[in-house]
Amino acid sequence: MTLHKAHIHYPSRPVTVLGAGILGRRIAAVFLAGSYTVHLFDPNQNALSAAESFIKSSGEAFTVLTPLPHPDRGRLSLFSDMKTAVENAWLVMEATPEQLPFKIKVFEEVDRYVPGDCILASNSSSFKSRLMVPGLSEERKKRVMNVHFMMPPEMRPVEVMTCGSTEEEVMHEMMELLEKCGMCPFMVRRESTGFVFGRSWAAIKREILSILAEGVSTPDDIDLLWKEVFQRPTSGQPCQLMDQVGLDTVAAIEENYIQERGLVGDKTVDWLRENYINKGRLGDKCESGGLYPAEQGSMSEKLYVLDVGTGDNNALRDARTAGRVLAVSPKSGKRTTLVSGLSYPDGIDVSPSYGRMFWTSMGHALSACDGSVQSAKLDGSDVHTLLKPGTVYTPKQLIVDDVDRKLYFCDREGMSVHRCNFDGTDHQILIQTGSLKVPSERKDMMRFCVGVALDRGTRRIYWTQKGPSKSGKGRIFRAGIDIPAGQTANNRTDVECLLEGRPEPIDLEYDMQTQMLYWTDRGEHPMGCSLNRVDLSGDIDKETLGEKVEILARQFHEPIGLKLTKNGVYVTDLGGCVYLVSGTKKTVVTQGEGCFSGLAIP
Repeated sequence: MTLHKAHIHYPSRPVTVLGAGILGRRIAAVFLAGSYTVHLFDPNQNALSAAESFIKSSGEAFTVLTPLPHPDRGRLSLFSDMKTAVENAWLVMEATPEQLPFKIKVFEEVDRYVPGDCILASNSSSFKSRLMVPGLSEERKKRVMNVHFMMPPEMRPVEVMTCGSTEEEVMHEMMELLEKCGMCPFMVRRESTGFVFGRSWAAIKREILSILAEGVSTPDDIDLLWKEVFQRPTSGQPCQLMDQVGLDTVAAIEENYIQERGLVGDKTVDWLRENYINKGRLGDKCESGGLYPAEQGSMSEKLYVLDVGTGDNNALRDARTAGRVLAVSPKSGKRTTLVSGLSYPDGIDVSPSYGRMFWTSMGHALSACDGSVQSAKLDGSDVHTLLKPGTVYTPKQLIVDDVDRKLYFCDREGMSVHRCNFDGTDHQILIQTGSLKVPSERKDMMRFCVGVALDRGTRRIYWTQKGPSKSGKGRIFRAGIDIPAGQTANNRTDVECLLEGRPEPIDLEYDMQTQMLYWTDRGEHPMGCSLNRVDLSGDIDKETLGEKVEILARQFHEPIGLKLTKNGVYVTDLGGCVYLVSGTKKTVVTQGEGCFSGLAIP
């Protein structure tokens, strides 16, 4: 029986955490946030009381990390008797003192009381779980592993490592379980004392202590240097940096250390030369790639990002023509301006077959009809205006239908959804939510249309009506791609409201393969400033659809654009960041002093 099935068939069976100390109480809070029943064991009643107080006061900090919008917190029970605590558990998490003989004794005792399908996991930061279960049966060892938490909720990574006999399926389902609980799990691919982070951190500590011992620097200077180099939003990550420097250069530098210090290079320079350098894989400087395969991180990849123009400390009088189209490298974060002088650009998309990009500009005054739609080649040249100012009010998200060579976009103050050809001809209004001749309707933000997505499979369009700012009245609609015969954009009867009461939904993206609808939301925390999705496959019960919304990531600075890729979801925000959200991991691709809106990928 797999972990996943055990939870489905035995929802009342508990997760038992052994140890109510600093980490044990946090681990208990993680599973409670994931809606699991938790038994917390500790022979010390004072420790249990302190843990209970911590969980009650800190529960919300854990709950907001989970992907569910309104998770039901699990039920906590406290135990000072181990046998009672672990009976009928489907998962036992050990967080006891870091003493191997003690842990061996604990697991031997637990093994006598738990069912055969129970998972036994250790939070040990230094001992392999294999060392803790020498007396357990081979069948039990298939369900033993290390699950190393750091310090949630502040630090969400969790390292999952086999005991050498753990079933692969159980390992992967533990990863899924941790994601559901709002953690960022990492698979340790083979047994390793110290896991991944511990080993990396140990090497850093050893070198820093040597620097201090030799009088080369001071703690203050080391920490400041570290901050300046590695803790900036645009700082590269270790493997990325080695690819950027060049692996041949990395090897030459390391060779110098080896010669000077008498080190062994079989697992550093020798390994690097054999597996990469001698095969022509030198990093970013060559087409063969480096530590990162070329097809996943080549310099030819581009993100097209719109800078609205209200950042960079621009004077407000200049902001009206400070908008730009930027090309951003998803690997290095490098930004290049392709088009400048735009008037509050908002939505952008690309036609690979046509070799052009298209974007909307909201115009100088939001209340005036001076928005526009423009186009250019992918290098930023040959800029054309497709829909001139005076045609639309404040055009927002724009998407490309590369098959029929159509553009779809929303007009916020125009209260409408539009379609036109790639050259701007055959311009149609598909959805009209209010009358431009009625002042009260023009001021009604509930009618404002912002984001748009297309499902060619079912020939539907989706759009957002965000409502007043931070109001919690946002809605997501859909309708047919064409206006029904005999009807108009104002009175068509096929319009459906799928979701309502959202914080402030903005841009949309529809995945036709999975039938998932994704969107950014710039509303209030904790539900807003988030990336969301919902499954629209099969029959949809609109009454309960809101309960199925997943929050994939939070804590953006008013997110706007998004784009799905095989590696995850790219997101832009008005704080001037581009992020990549993959699973529960949110990483900064680039950060500037701009104000980013639309996003496209060729």
